[in-house]
Amino acid sequence: MNALFFYSIKRECVNMTQKLSKAYSNKEFLNSHEARPIRVQCELIEPENRLRKEGIENTIVFFGSARSKPLQEAKEELTAYKEQHPNESKMTDDEMDELNKRKRVVKLSNYYEDAVNLSARLTEWSNQQESSNSKYYVCSGGGPGMMEAANKGAYQVNGKSVALGISLPFEQGVNQYATPELSFEFHYFFVRKFYFLYHAKAVIVFPGGFGTMDELFETLTLIQTKKLDKKMPIILYGKAFWEGLINFDQFIEWGVISPKDVNLFEIVDDIENAFTIITSNLE
Repeated sequence: MNALFFYSIKRECVNMTQKLSKAYSNKEFLNSHEARPIRVQCELIEPENRLRKEGIENTIVFFGSARSKPLQEAKEELTAYKEQHPNESKMTDDEMDELNKRKRVVKLSNYYEDAVNLSARLTEWSNQQESSNSKYYVCSGGGPGMMEAANKGAYQVNGKSVALGISLPFEQGVNQYATPELSFEFHYFFVRKFYFLYHAKAVIVFPGGFGTMDELFETLTLIQTKKLDKKMPIILYGKAFWEGLINFDQFIEWGVISPKDVNLFEIVDDIENAFTIITSNLE
């Protein structure tokens, strides 16, 4: 009886001296539903820490569709498909849908090259600024399409650029042109959008879909309501797209915005005009 008693005491002492893991080392807990506020806080703190170390204070944000491609690539894909299906009248409905899809990609991809060239010009202009406080870094969503074009333009002139990626089932990581040490992958959309605008000093919106519209109208809403209280040029690039898509005068006609609210942005159709508006505002 005494031996059993002392054995139990000894075993309890051994158990008490076992080295236990810290809560912040418990990956199962950190990935649990209960730890979501911690994960959100990590996404808020870690990117800013890294951006500060890299000296990033000012960005020029590019928004736009992930579905565009380099223009030459889009044209070659359309030509190849037409060669495979030389007689449109004999195409099935699915084949005709695919043909029209490729035609739309070519139309959209005309803006890809403009995004590359505008990004390159802005990066070169920024690199000529003497003060670090006067340097502006191109920032994109890190994905393909117009986002890739923005990072590509900076890359072509040996400039750094920021990529704020997002984990999506149909996109794999950030594009190859983004600066590795300035590339991020977010889980939460709202934290990613916070970082788009936190350092932004100008925003350029190329043709895009629901995600692009979400980013544009949230930006306009924040400025309209003074939640984003800083002077910032907003460029809508591509008159054919924007004027065909949205009749902004209807907002005024129905009294849902003030007439002065349409002055929050400018619609432009060429690189030179966009470059002049942005640089003149930032200088």
